[in-house]
Amino acid sequence: MHRSVQLRGQWIADRTVFLDNRQMNAKVGFYVLTPLRIQNTDTVVMVQRGWVLRNFVDRSQLPVVESPVGSVDVTGRIALPPSKLYEMGDPSVGAIRQNLDLPKFRLETGLALATHVTVVQTGAASEGLLRDWPVVNAGVEKHHGYAAQWFALTALIVGLFAWFQLRRRTSLPKDPDFHV
Repeated sequence: MHRSVQLRGQWIADRTVFLDNRQMNAKVGFYVLTPLRIQNTDTVVMVQRGWVLRNFVDRSQLPVVESPVGSVDVTGRIALPPSKLYEMGDPSVGAIRQNLDLPKFRLETGLALATHVTVVQTGAASEGLLRDWPVVNAGVEKHHGYAAQWFALTALIVGLFAWFQLRRRTSLPKDPDFHV
């Protein structure tokens, strides 16, 4: 996951999916996902191409997204499918959807679609799409933070143990007939 990848293939533009109610830069719009048939293979991978603002006057109107015909080069990173949002009723079908279930989409379209991963297209905004994706942080700093947290908790336990042991000895009654 999250490794860089460069693909060459052809967009299957008539199977583009617009995931509704997705945010970017505090605005609501669509995530645009288009299948890409990888060159010289039958394999198809779903590419999260970017984000586009929706038409709030006519909610059924699709935004214009350029999908070049012919061979295209796509740079991105391997990722899980987009997260699912709460959906009331039956799962939607058609171009505008709330969620996308890749195995069901594969059956629906008949494409040889990879069903467990997608590619998040990176790079500058183009083709009418923004690509200001959240940064994936898988660095070692996270592990250093956890280690510091556990050492601090250990020091707290040792300190509390010592405190209560010393406090117990100093708070014993001074009666010579009292035995512990």
